[in-house]
Amino acid sequence: MLHGPTPGPVDDDDLADAYPWPDTTERPYVRAMMVSTLDGAAAGDDGLSGSVSGGADRAVLRAVRRFADVVLVGGGTMKAEGYGPLRARDEDAARREQQGQAKAPVLAVVSGSLALPLGEGSFADSDVTPIVFTTEKADPTKVDDARKRVQVVQLPGERVDAATVIDQLHRKGLGRIVCEGGPGLLNQVTDAGLLDEADITVSPMLVGTEKTPDTPMLKDPTKFELQHVLTAEEFLMLRYTKADPSKQQGDDQ
Repeated sequence: MLHGPTPGPVDDDDLADAYPWPDTTERPYVRAMMVSTLDGAAAGDDGLSGSVSGGADRAVLRAVRRFADVVLVGGGTMKAEGYGPLRARDEDAARREQQGQAKAPVLAVVSGSLALPLGEGSFADSDVTPIVFTTEKADPTKVDDARKRVQVVQLPGERVDAATVIDQLHRKGLGRIVCEGGPGLLNQVTDAGLLDEADITVSPMLVGTEKTPDTPMLKDPTKFELQHVLTAEEFLMLRYTKADPSKQQGDDQ
């Protein structure tokens, strides 16, 4: 840790404590996991974030997931990045139970088309039954097929609204939410003012931005404050939390 509350070496076992979760009784807490190269790319020449990631970045991803309630991801990103089942960790069982959590995070997938891999070895084999959010207009046959493997929640409207998804998850007692993209889902969450934390890895690569999706401009950009900087394998791992609006107003005066 180069900057933060406890500068110095951070063991892998203690990495989760560098990404603490607040109490989520009153409202959910949403953190985003992102990677960016030196030239601002979010993906390599294969269009995937994994090609610009590394061992240090993946260690942080695992640490943030360890005591999350939910890993939230868009269906397209889940398929492209090859998500497998989310499994419980024996070493986390006692702490998760003490905190009133399920034995593993719930994988929550947003998919209007329901064109999802549901076979053996897919995300559907997670230790806790995944939740798939889709629309009320989804193909009934696909809905029935999906319900054989996962929990399906149909929401009103032409598309799945991220704010509604987060509200539904919180109502289920799942308030610690890690949003892992894709860019469209993350843009919705941010534009709705629901992003509390951005955990950004700076990858030591220059790859070009041709394979990085464009996203719409936000209506009301939000300021964030730097909490810590970690480094390993030439990567920088930055933890930002949403700035206090009252503090921003005081700074502007």
